[in-house]
Amino acid sequence: MHRDLIDILACPVDKAPLALAVEQADGDDVVSGLLTCTACDAAYPIQDSIPNLLPPGYPG
Repeated sequence: MHRDLIDILACPVDKAPLALAVEQADGDDVVSGLLTCTACDAAYPIQDSIPNLLPPGYPG
């Protein structure tokens, strides 16, 4: 996930901004980390540069 995407991503539950915590990066690419909603504290992992923005409790 490119770092600049944080400016356009929003929580799928309440549309609030997301905060980015980077665990591993390769230049401007976030390889692993966590996106956290600034309103409801829902957490969305980033693995292999792909953010998983499925809402908590989503079946699948």
